[in-house]
Amino acid sequence: MRDCSNTFDNSQKGSWTRIRNGPTEIVFTFILRPSVKPSFYLWGPRSQTDLSSGPSFTIFQPWDPGPASEGPQMPNKGSKATMGTEDIPKGKASPDPQNSRTRVFQSIKFFVLCHSLLQLAQLMISGYLKSSISTVEKRFGLSSQTSGLLAAFNEVGNTALIVFVSYFGSRVHRPRMIGYGAVLVALAGLLMSLPHFISERYHYDHTSSEDMSQDFKASLCLPTTSAPAPDSSNGSCSSYTEVRHATVVGVMFVAQTLLGVGVVPIQPFGISYIDDFAHHSNSPLYLGILFAVTMMGPGMAYGLGSLMLRLYVDIDRMPEGGVSLTPKDPRWVGAWWLGFLISAGMVALAASPYFFFPREMPKEKHELHFWRKALADTASPVSKGEDSHSEQSPGESSKKQGDPSQMAPDLTVIQFIKVFPRVLLQTLRHPIFLLVVLSQLCMSSMVAGMATFLPKFLERQFSVTASFANMLIGGLTIPTAIVGIVVGSVLVKRLHLGPMRCGALCVLGSLLALVVSLPLFFLGCSSHRIAGITPQPGSTQPSAELFPGCMAPCSCPVDGFNPVCDPGALVEYITPCHAGCTAQVVQEDLDNSKVFYSNCSCVAGGGPVPAGSCDSACSHLVLPFILLVSLAAALASVTHTPGFMLILRGVKKEDKTLAVGIQFMLLRVLAWMPSPVIHGSAIDTTCVHWALSCGHRAVCRYYDLDLLRNRFVGLQFFFKTGSLVCFALVLTVLRQQNKEEETKAAASSPGLQQPLMSRPEKKPKDSSV
Repeated sequence: MRDCSNTFDNSQKGSWTRIRNGPTEIVFTFILRPSVKPSFYLWGPRSQTDLSSGPSFTIFQPWDPGPASEGPQMPNKGSKATMGTEDIPKGKASPDPQNSRTRVFQSIKFFVLCHSLLQLAQLMISGYLKSSISTVEKRFGLSSQTSGLLAAFNEVGNTALIVFVSYFGSRVHRPRMIGYGAVLVALAGLLMSLPHFISERYHYDHTSSEDMSQDFKASLCLPTTSAPAPDSSNGSCSSYTEVRHATVVGVMFVAQTLLGVGVVPIQPFGISYIDDFAHHSNSPLYLGILFAVTMMGPGMAYGLGSLMLRLYVDIDRMPEGGVSLTPKDPRWVGAWWLGFLISAGMVALAASPYFFFPREMPKEKHELHFWRKALADTASPVSKGEDSHSEQSPGESSKKQGDPSQMAPDLTVIQFIKVFPRVLLQTLRHPIFLLVVLSQLCMSSMVAGMATFLPKFLERQFSVTASFANMLIGGLTIPTAIVGIVVGSVLVKRLHLGPMRCGALCVLGSLLALVVSLPLFFLGCSSHRIAGITPQPGSTQPSAELFPGCMAPCSCPVDGFNPVCDPGALVEYITPCHAGCTAQVVQEDLDNSKVFYSNCSCVAGGGPVPAGSCDSACSHLVLPFILLVSLAAALASVTHTPGFMLILRGVKKEDKTLAVGIQFMLLRVLAWMPSPVIHGSAIDTTCVHWALSCGHRAVCRYYDLDLLRNRFVGLQFFFKTGSLVCFALVLTVLRQQNKEEETKAAASSPGLQQPLMSRPEKKPKDSSV
C-alpha cells in the first residue's frame, strides 16, 4: 500500500489509521484544513491518485467533535457512500456540478488563462490614450506638453504604491487584490470617457452658432456690414467656460491616476501566484505564455484606436444634416471615448474570475510532458549547477539574516520605509546593475516618447489620418519589436551566452539601431506655404495676402479655422475668408460630400479651391519611414533579454528580487514619467501658429515640419546614443573583471568560489546565463 503522507500538500495536516479486516485494508484519514470543518475521508486500497484529483475517496459526513468525552462519530448505515468508479464494478460516479466549478478555480492553468486575458485588456486600456493623443488635443484644446503629462500621469499613482508590493508579498489574498485592482482599472476607463458626456457637442467651426450650418456662411468673405455677429457664447470666455474646461481636464488626470493605482497589484501578484503554485518545471512555460499574450496588448490598443478614430466624435448625438468633414480634414475628431468604454468592459469581464480563486491553491504536481522534453533538450549546465547549490550553508544563512533586503517580510510598514533608502543605495553600488539600468532608462525614454507621439508625428509630417497612423504602428512597429525581444531571448538561450557575450550582443543591437535611425533625419519635407503664417519666398515677414488688397472687403474671424488649399500654388489659407472666397459649392458623392469654395479673390483664377489642408509633398515616404522605425525598434529590442540577464547576474543571488523591483521603479520614475513631457515640450517648440482659448494658447494648428522632424528624431537618436554608451561601459567593466579574476585564479587555489560575473569567457558552458 502506498504511503499516504505523499498524497497531501503542505497546507494539509492530519493523521491516518489503518484498519485491516482479512484481505481488505482501509485507511481512515483525518484532515484539518483552514476554515473548513474537519471531515473523514475513506481512502480506497486501489487508489493511485491524490485527494484533490479524482473520485478516489468519499466524504461520509463532516465530523462534529462534540463534548470532549465523545469520540469521532462514524457514519451510520443510512449514510450514502459512493466509491470511485475503479473500485465499484460497472459503477458510474455522478459528477457534482458545484464540485466541478470549484475545481476549475483550483487549477493554475485556468489562472494563467485568466491572467493573460486580464493583462491583455489592461495594456489595451493603458495604451489606448497614446493612440488617440492628437485627437484628445484637438477636442479639448491641449498642448503637446499637457497631453504628454496626461499620458504619463498614470505612472504617478503606480510609482507611489509599487514599492509596497515587495512588502506585502503573499501576506494578502493575491487573487482578490488583483480583482480589486482590475475593477479600479475598469473604473478609470469609464472615467476617461466621461468628459465626452459632460461636454457640449463638438463645433469644428467656432465662428458659427449652434443653429447655423457649420462651414456655410461663417467662414466666407462677407462685407463688414453683412458679416454675422460673433456668437457670444464662443466669443467671450465666462468663468463657467473656464471652470468647465478645467473640470474636464481634471477628470482625465484623476482617471489616469486611478489607472496607475489599479495596475499596481496585477502583474507582480499574478506572477508570484503562478510561480508559487505551478510545478517548478511548468512555471517558465506559463510565464512565457503570459508575456506572449500580454505583449499583444499595445498592438491591439493601436488597432482599436485605428477603428474608433474613423468614427465621428459625436456619433451618439450627430447634428441635423450631419457633418461635411472627412477623416483627412485637420478639424476631424474621431470617437476617442468609445475605445475606453470597450477596453473598460473587457477589463471588467476579465476581472470577475479573480474573486473566486482561493488565497492558496494546491501545488501543481504534474509536469507537462512536452514541456519536460523541451527542457531536457535545451537544459543548460548553469541551471543544473544552480540547483546543486540551492542548499545554503549556515554561514550564508546568517549573512542573509543581517541583509536588510532579506528582512522585508519581518518588518512593519514604517520599518520597511525607513530601511528602503539604504537598500536602494546598496543595490546601486553594483557597477553592472547601475550601468545596465542607465542604458534601459535611455531606451525606455525613447520608447515612451515614440509610443506617445509617433502617431501625431506621422499625421503632421506625412499628412496621413490618425486612423492610418495607428494602423501602421499597431500592425508593423509593435509586432517587429516583439520579434526583436523573442530573437534576443533565443540567442541567449541557444548560444548559451555568458555575461561578456550578452554585453557584446547589447552593444551590437544598440549600434545597429543607431545606424538604422540615421536616414530618418532626411525622410520628410518642408512645410508648404500658409498665407499669413509662413513668409513668401524672398521675404522675412509673413503676409496674409497673396495679391495686395485681395482681402480688403472681407471681415475675417480672428480665430477661425476652416482651411482651404490652392493646389496650383500649393498655398494654404486658414479660412475661405482669408482666400477671399464668397461662395460655397457642395458636390455629393456616394460615400460623402466634397466642399469647394469659389469666387476667391486671393487665388489665381478665382478657384474653386477644395476645403481642407494641402497634402504633404512627401506622403509617399511614410512607408519607408515606418519600416526604418520598425527595424530600429526590433534591433533595440534584441538587447532586452541579455540586458535583463546582466542585471540578474550582476547582483548577489539574494538581492535579485529587490534589484528587479528597484529597476522597474527607476524606469517608471526616470523614464516613463518625464519622457512624454520632454517630447511634448520639444514638439511645442516647433509650433508656428497656436489656436487661442480664452486668451491662452490651446492646440497647435501648424508646425515647422523640418524643425519638428529634426527635434523628434533627434531625441530618439540622443537616447539611443546614451544606451549604446552605457552598454559599451558595461562591456568594459566586464572585461576588467575578467582580467582581475584570471589574475586571482592564477594566484589562488582553484577551489575558491568565483563570482558568476567574473567567469572567463573561454568556458561558455560555465558562464552561460
